[in-house]
Amino acid sequence: MRQQENDTKADSGIYVHIPFCQSKCPYCDFYSIIDTSRIPEFLKALKVEMKLAATTGTRADTLYIGGGTPSLLTPKQMGLIVDWAAACFNLDPTAEMTLEINPATATKRDLQDYAAFGFNRLNIGVQSFNDQNLAFLGRRHSADQALAAVRAGVEAGFTNIGLDLIFGLPDQSTSTWKNDLLQAIRLAPKHLACYMLSYEPHTPLHQDMQSGRVVPLSELRTADLFRMTHDFLGVAGYEHYEVSNYAQNSRWRSKHNQKYWNFVPYIGLGPSAHSFNPPERRWNHRFLDDYLKALSQGQLPVSDQEHLSEEQQMIESLFLGLRQSDGIDFIRFQNRFHSDFKLYFHTALDRFSAEGWIEIDDQRCRLTVEGMLFLDRIVEELVDMIN
Repeated sequence: MRQQENDTKADSGIYVHIPFCQSKCPYCDFYSIIDTSRIPEFLKALKVEMKLAATTGTRADTLYIGGGTPSLLTPKQMGLIVDWAAACFNLDPTAEMTLEINPATATKRDLQDYAAFGFNRLNIGVQSFNDQNLAFLGRRHSADQALAAVRAGVEAGFTNIGLDLIFGLPDQSTSTWKNDLLQAIRLAPKHLACYMLSYEPHTPLHQDMQSGRVVPLSELRTADLFRMTHDFLGVAGYEHYEVSNYAQNSRWRSKHNQKYWNFVPYIGLGPSAHSFNPPERRWNHRFLDDYLKALSQGQLPVSDQEHLSEEQQMIESLFLGLRQSDGIDFIRFQNRFHSDFKLYFHTALDRFSAEGWIEIDDQRCRLTVEGMLFLDRIVEELVDMIN
């Protein structure tokens, strides 16, 4: 099994992690702190990191500012990040530039200013349009504020707006989740991300589950909500292009996130961010103090790195490829690994096809909606066949 190098160097994606929040949501395991007085020293270090991470020939056509709560930064501070990224990474003037915002921390004036600095895509962390659900999730905003944030984004001139929603909350009914979806499509966002609630280790929500204070929704009911989401949004005209992601059409897919799923290089900046330059992957220090210390010494804030073996790359191509509705392209797989996908995995593929979990044609293998529910199991069986 040999991997073939890419013939051309794809444009990179740039991700910047803003490690600040007003408060911590109990389900979130992304790194952040609530001491916003440290934003200036973080920005100073970020500028240094960008200069150190810049390499000759780098081109970037996406910039994604995530967190944390990026909208805690002022528009002027956000404009500085854009300027530094453009200078260090040859950011394409037509790049997809995404800014995550929290409905509780973004005003119409702020959004207008963000747009003036070049941001052309908003990703709004709505999570729910139900105040009771928002309280359970520890969100600082209300349903009314979520609606107002979307309208403010439209009024500020954003034509590409995405909404994040969470389902699978304890005791969540089909009707309450359907109401969230109805409210979302009334706003006509170009993109919707619908995530199953997860109980990540070391989070307060996970502790509540272990103590019995919170009882997760059953897998069967969660699966029913997943199927309903697929059907409901499909009727509304959204394509289900990745397990958790929907777009009005292919034009509105997240160009940046697709880099993660398609082995395209990306550069992660900020505490806990990770970077990938095939076949090398590296992780930044998770904590702000360690991050600042490394950069104060003129060093990249790398805590760990690894060289992916050919076998590891094949495993990742299976998992990431099958997450997407486009599935795994046989010619691309053959060119990358010099292996015939259908012959290599034929025994498992026959069984999965009989189960109704996959669809195979002459060009590709893709999961059905039912198959997406068994993604981890399917990939695990395929991985066991790699020698």
